[in-house]
Amino acid sequence: MCGRYAASRRPEDLAGLFQVEKWEPEETLAPDWNVAPTKEVYAVLERPLKDADSPRPVRQLRALKWGLVPSWAKTPEGGARMINARAETVHEKPSFRRAFSARRCILPADGYYEWVTGAGERQLEEQGRKKRPRKQPYFVLPADGSVFAMAGLYEFWRDRTLPDDHPAAWWVTCSVITTEAETGPLGVAPADGPRALADIHPRMPLMLPPDRWDAWLDPARTDPDDLRGLLAPPPEGLMRAYPVATAVSNVRNNGPELLKELAAPEEETLF
Repeated sequence: MCGRYAASRRPEDLAGLFQVEKWEPEETLAPDWNVAPTKEVYAVLERPLKDADSPRPVRQLRALKWGLVPSWAKTPEGGARMINARAETVHEKPSFRRAFSARRCILPADGYYEWVTGAGERQLEEQGRKKRPRKQPYFVLPADGSVFAMAGLYEFWRDRTLPDDHPAAWWVTCSVITTEAETGPLGVAPADGPRALADIHPRMPLMLPPDRWDAWLDPARTDPDDLRGLLAPPPEGLMRAYPVATAVSNVRNNGPELLKELAAPEEETLF
């Protein structure tokens, strides 16, 4: 799954990397090293500009709320539960299938966090103890330091309790598409720890390599069978993972120190 990630790149750098034609300075977000559901995040998408003379799709960098609210939802409360969409079923799930066909985006990240339950806590769980397990977080990122381009979906939701001209009348929300975690060796693995992403968690965000960006963002491509071909996992061996401090587990903590690599996990792990 993807429940937390880091996104610290400047909007002007993202605009250059993704060949963005339009972004609004007032939507600039501060660097965030602990992005959690319901926060605003950057998304790269293509759609015609509002009130533009031409219907031509324009590549934009937008700030969206993480946690997709389907257009047909009566209230937005369920958005926090729809932060992820499974690649295997995204084309058929009522909450995601319309967005998959017409509203796809890329969510740029430095990398994402995932947690592994420590061996001691796992034993307590197996013994039926009620102590809440403490988990060791890992940060997962491209081994070459490039942007982690997560496949995403976005959707519009109209708050019918507000007038048309109210600035909060429309919500624009998004979700990260996930896939099965890689079982092959990591490109760079920690000295003492997981040897594959599947050793950390069975799911991972779907990373789009640059040669798929244009096709994924193209709103003219609407055939689900055609689009599903873009959901193939990237080649294995492109990622690295390393342990980070458990401070990241508290969403109130936020800063570049959360990405600092530990020499060893803070707790004994399963490996």
